[in-house]
Amino acid sequence: MSFEPAPLFLDRHPGPPGGQAHWAMTSDGLRVRVAHWNASAPKGTVLLFPGRTEYVEKYAPVASELAARGLATVTIDWRGQGLADRMLDEVRTGHVIDFLDYQKDLACMVALAREMDLPQPWFLLGHSMGGCIGLRSLYEGVPVKAAAFTGPMWGIRIARHLRPVAWVLSQVMPRLGHGHRLPPGTKLTSYVMSDPFEDNLLTRDREMWDMMVDQLNAHPDLSLGGPSLTWLREALSETEALSRMQAPDLPCIAFMGTNERIVHTDRVIRRMDSWPKGDLVMVEDGEHEVMMEGPAKRGPIFDRMVKTFFDAA
Repeated sequence: MSFEPAPLFLDRHPGPPGGQAHWAMTSDGLRVRVAHWNASAPKGTVLLFPGRTEYVEKYAPVASELAARGLATVTIDWRGQGLADRMLDEVRTGHVIDFLDYQKDLACMVALAREMDLPQPWFLLGHSMGGCIGLRSLYEGVPVKAAAFTGPMWGIRIARHLRPVAWVLSQVMPRLGHGHRLPPGTKLTSYVMSDPFEDNLLTRDREMWDMMVDQLNAHPDLSLGGPSLTWLREALSETEALSRMQAPDLPCIAFMGTNERIVHTDRVIRRMDSWPKGDLVMVEDGEHEVMMEGPAKRGPIFDRMVKTFFDAA
């Protein structure tokens, strides 16, 4: 697999020194972007799986936290988001044809980590949708020694009375040629660009919120709105399939905010209760993106993840 230099926007938060990004072609012919920081780290490398709508620059602060604890970071723009190829004429709609296609993107990230000889051992860190992709990758044999998740999308939070509607719409509309349309209640504008900071679902930290807004104002091509009905169909099917599988035989730690309002919290609790080598940490007053909370919350998260978990794995 060949890799070509790709843009990496460092004007809003550069992350640790030496950040680089590369283009890679997936096995089905899509171009994705893979970025890495701190390639000479002494303790290993974190394969960081972003969530839906996210992009590599958003994780520069996380790469800094990991670098301060001796780890390199490699991450990716999944197909349909960031600077990776978008698959619909309306590029602001998040889309995937088959959820397992994300594993083809992951293959590019693993290939680049090998090509760049990023330090071993490797660890997995998956946020939100990246937690779903990451859990599947553990069954597929991704070469990591341990895994960590934050707000993992092992189920989507949908009001009980609306779940049947979501299932029916996501199954029927793609068959009628409308799989590219947005589910009711979603919009084409990025969440952080359309909603106020007050009572947002992502973070209580104003500095992190402003960083995300600044990044998208400076680089609007990174922006993404709601998911397609096809994405919703695939996400519901994949999370349901994963919920029926036994926990992988691998050390795992998961973090979830006590004010989580995006993912299905019961699914996370049940999964971690059944994970023999797993530990669930509830982050008091945390929202969905606990790694983007203020220093008083995120510092202990990274300490526990790295110093008492990755280091011991």
